[in-house]
Amino acid sequence: MSKATRIPIRTQKAPLPPPFLSQGIVVGDMVYCSGQVGVNPATGKMVEGSIQARTVQKQILNNLSAVLEAGGSSLQDAVKVNIFLADMNDFAAVNEVYSSFFADPKPVRFA
Repeated sequence: MSKATRIPIRTQKAPLPPPFLSQGIVVGDMVYCSGQVGVNPATGKMVEGSIQARTVQKQILNNLSAVLEAGGSSLQDAVKVNIFLADMNDFAAVNEVYSSFFADPKPVRFA
């Protein structure tokens, strides 16, 4: 069995990860991304606002987009997205922003 070539992704356009993981990995035609948070990569700080103000999830999706683009892909190529919510009351606000970032057909999702 041949070993797949794994190419790490590193971009300054998304928050840098801790040293024990990669922002993403390219294997063949697939791009695998680490989870993202609402940190502005220019400041290294969490964005101001809230889930309800839609600022946090916009930053998260912008960060994800930056990692995908650095790996030669885009949000429009996404097949599956996992979303973790601390509060299910934020579900509608997250869906509103999520829908504006993905064109049809939207990727399958776990939330």
